[in-house]
Amino acid sequence: MNDNKDISTAVADRGSVIVKTSIIGILTNVILAGFKAMVGMMTGSIAVVLDAVNNLSDAMSSVITIIGAKLGAKQPDKKHPLGYGRIEYLSSMTVAIIVIYAGATSLIESVKKIISPEEADYGMVSLIIISVAIVVKLVLGRYVKSQGEKVNSGALIASGSDASFDAVLSASVLASAVIYLALGLSLEAYVGVVIAGVIIKAGFEMLGETIADIIGRRGDPEKSIEIKRIINEEPEVRGAYDLTLFNYGPDKFYGSVHIELPDQYTVDKVDEITRRIQLKVYQGTGVILTGISIYSYNTTDDEAAKIRDAVRNCVLAHEWALQLNL
Repeated sequence: MNDNKDISTAVADRGSVIVKTSIIGILTNVILAGFKAMVGMMTGSIAVVLDAVNNLSDAMSSVITIIGAKLGAKQPDKKHPLGYGRIEYLSSMTVAIIVIYAGATSLIESVKKIISPEEADYGMVSLIIISVAIVVKLVLGRYVKSQGEKVNSGALIASGSDASFDAVLSASVLASAVIYLALGLSLEAYVGVVIAGVIIKAGFEMLGETIADIIGRRGDPEKSIEIKRIINEEPEVRGAYDLTLFNYGPDKFYGSVHIELPDQYTVDKVDEITRRIQLKVYQGTGVILTGISIYSYNTTDDEAAKIRDAVRNCVLAHEWALQLNL
């Protein structure tokens, strides 16, 4: 019962962090988008307008992140006994698609400006607003990414990285404005093309990461090693083999494993050992072992012992080969 409470508390805390961080991102991006859109319309700068559109897409991404976190935190039920955690992967995919769409739209508008150029008219207020936006985006990006890493939220990490890169894009807009004021050379439409290309590239990278999560990545070798270490700490266990991990959302891992026990153990003894292992593995790694199968360690038959040792050596050799190929 206490374990279930701990799990529910951890899920609630994680969801709270995601929602709080996303709301901060939404408010910040909406405010920045408003100021940038105003500057863009006042100066006639397509690059600034596209930067504002990018901020709006970031705000929309944060809204989807909140929805995904809320739905993903739903408790398991009869239809979905392993929970709804993978919904977060779908929300991340939706965010990536929005980013790609925003980038494609920006690219089209920038190309139009190159074909039919219009001179921008930058003022001191415009430059100050863009400069402030750069600083705000850098701070926001660092904060969102750190919170994402804290709770293992792919959507937050992607949003944080995107915000940090947005600061670089805004800096390029500022640089093009300074060049125009100093030299009279208008580069803002071309800067818009660069911004659009970067946005599209980031969107496809986010999409690729999310698809990899949905398909199923190879399990973390360090987590597997830690689980086996915990199991092998049990004095009765002669070995742990065939560990398999299944991911059902960020920080939601289920697994199965074979352990080797002496053949003279009674069922109640085996039950005690396996339950103790399940508890320790969950407390140490957060992985829920849904199944622990038993290999019998033969203590009387010499021929069976030889076969057992041969099988064990093959398994160990295979595992070492996998580790070396990482």
